[in-house]
Amino acid sequence: MSRPKSGLNSHARKPARQSVSLKSLAEHLGLSQAAVSLVINRSPAAKSIPHRTQELIRAAARELNYRPNQLARSLRQQRSYTIGVVVPEISEGYAALVMSGIEDHLLQEGYFYFVVSHRHRQDLIEEYPLLLQQRAVEGLIAVDTAFTEGVQVPLVAVSGHRDVPGVTNIILNHALAATLALEHLTKLGHRKMAFIKGQEFSSDTAVRWDSVRGAAEELGIEIKDRLVVQLEGESSSPELGYQVTQKLLASREPFTALFAFNDISAIGAIQALREAGRRVPEDVSVVGFDDIQSAAFQNPALTTVRQPLRAMGVIAAETLLRRITAPANTPYPKEIVVEPDLVVRASTAKAPGSS
Repeated sequence: MSRPKSGLNSHARKPARQSVSLKSLAEHLGLSQAAVSLVINRSPAAKSIPHRTQELIRAAARELNYRPNQLARSLRQQRSYTIGVVVPEISEGYAALVMSGIEDHLLQEGYFYFVVSHRHRQDLIEEYPLLLQQRAVEGLIAVDTAFTEGVQVPLVAVSGHRDVPGVTNIILNHALAATLALEHLTKLGHRKMAFIKGQEFSSDTAVRWDSVRGAAEELGIEIKDRLVVQLEGESSSPELGYQVTQKLLASREPFTALFAFNDISAIGAIQALREAGRRVPEDVSVVGFDDIQSAAFQNPALTTVRQPLRAMGVIAAETLLRRITAPANTPYPKEIVVEPDLVVRASTAKAPGSS
């Protein structure tokens, strides 16, 4: 018997284990093929199977190298179990938190998903839904992305504000959000307030600013043009908030509070205020928006209007899957409204000179 050549690796790859069939896996476990299939394919009906049994099925599948034939499943049921998700970008903040909710629910329900980011390019916003549909997605979720036309599959838009056929919009109660922030500041004695508006391309910019103006009028707060600035550029960095706050300071119009479009811009604003010798919150109180994960760990910890972003992602995924599995021509919700909360932390305090 010949010996292996000395140049060969003695740790050569072992032959891949042959995967077992669903029938063999079920017989090994002493369970029905139907029950094993429900668990392996993450079917919603698997929830009726005890959690301990589900764990045993998955452990046996790993041990016996069972690999479900997803292509056969798709062909058999004439479904792809695939979702398309369209986002402006993937970075810390709004989109990342919404995505975490979407991902958790789709994984739980056994769906695969594609994620594409368009960077606010109109050509990609128009092209991506078509490309995703060509890849047989059963539905789409758009995050902070405005579609002007409907698509051929169910679509759920997070922060969508346009009435488009086939689209369910998930929106925040912006009127309440603006009222919560401005009431908090007025109760602290602030009357001279500065505001940072969102970029023109953001889905929430117009509706949120209208809500801020409405709340200010109700509370008797004057909004001065010189104390209103708008974020510019596509970056999600605090740099944008830093730059526009420098403009506010350069106007020399006095203000004791600043309400920012989001937490990222509020963080940049605080840095600009500090460099100008303004203490936060002793000289200027700052309120953000969103309650991103790092908001509580800023210095000072950021007071902010909390959007339930992760919950909005879960709601989007739940709503889309219900629409996908519903019989044809079933009515669907055109709008789902979620409620904000005010989270008071250390970046707001009584206005200077107030009692």
